[in-house]
Amino acid sequence: MSKNKDKLNVDKRRHRKIRIGTVVGDRMEKTVNVAIVRSYQHPLYKKVVRSTKKILAHDEQNNCKVGDVVQVVESRPLSKRKRWRVQSIISAAQAATD
Repeated sequence: MSKNKDKLNVDKRRHRKIRIGTVVGDRMEKTVNVAIVRSYQHPLYKKVVRSTKKILAHDEQNNCKVGDVVQVVESRPLSKRKRWRVQSIISAAQAATD
């Protein structure tokens, strides 16, 4: 019976949501603010609508900088508003040249 429960727990972990977004804030310790853009067609007017959602994601090594494109994965609650972890940095932000 316990083997079946263990298998169910493993299956639940495999189906975690994965999103790709852009880092818009990195002022906190081990936390980044990620903007996730979602495009969908309005059901009545058929216009493509873009909606942005900002989430807090855990960044253990503080590697992420503003402008990085990152992949975040759903996790257990880490704080009051933090429910995501940075899985990988897809592309780093280009350094600003002044």
